[in-house]
Amino acid sequence: MTDDKDVLRDVWFGRIPTCFTLYQDEITEREAEPYYLLLPRVSYLTLVTDKVKKHFQKVMRQEDISEIWFEYEGTPLKWHYPIGLLFDLLASSSALPWNITVHFKSFPEKDLLHCPSKDVIEAHFMSCVKEADALKHKSQVINEMQKKDHKQLWMGLQNDRFDQFWAINRKLMEYPAEENGFRYIPFRIYQTTTERPFIQKLFRPVSTDGQLHTLGDLLKEVCPSAVAPEVPMPEVCSWLPTWLLASSAEGSHLPSLWRDWEEDGPRLSQQGAENRRNQSPGTETRLLHREKSA
Repeated sequence: MTDDKDVLRDVWFGRIPTCFTLYQDEITEREAEPYYLLLPRVSYLTLVTDKVKKHFQKVMRQEDISEIWFEYEGTPLKWHYPIGLLFDLLASSSALPWNITVHFKSFPEKDLLHCPSKDVIEAHFMSCVKEADALKHKSQVINEMQKKDHKQLWMGLQNDRFDQFWAINRKLMEYPAEENGFRYIPFRIYQTTTERPFIQKLFRPVSTDGQLHTLGDLLKEVCPSAVAPEVPMPEVCSWLPTWLLASSAEGSHLPSLWRDWEEDGPRLSQQGAENRRNQSPGTETRLLHREKSA
């Protein structure tokens, strides 16, 4: 993991320039100016938009304000998806800044979960961490941590503190050298073209004959159409379900995942390859088809 510290930092500090605009039907006492913000890819919308909320509430009457929610081109944005994942699923081919519309009424009950407080986000985040550790270490690492370790992990994410976060997260990314990897690689392949939001199944980092698996191996097994030369890439690949679960601490097979993806890239759509070169690195959701910061 030490050798990849720069990679981890690049992933952590990936930002998406974003313009927030109040929905035209919201009632205001004066014109609401857009609000611009660099959004961290590894965080969640409702965790980093307090300034956005305060900005628009200044021009609204209190009785016209209810729970805030966001949408992009008519699609409500799920607060429990990391920001980088949302952008890559919905807007990666759009020009920057990312234009997000802000709402304070008509909450889309059928499309979004309510998020009344940051405690809800914390509970969701820790549930993701525990799910992944169950696959990687049979929950041994997360169960051996103290409550203060859990809180430090969460506060590191909430306050955008790389060192604070990784001081704890590194424990979740380690394994005994003799085991040659985790029990299973926690991952999800998010999709935009079907009603099924993601693909998830058990996948070992090492084959039965001792060979290290690559990202290409995973895609060929769980989503073979994604690597077929004649089929454009409809999926966004990310590790379950926050970016932290796929750091370089997985060991020597992670660089091979990157190399395999770079080799397969030209066989996908040309636009997809161009997006990978131009957009920012993945989040909490480690999006493996990204290389550079936006």
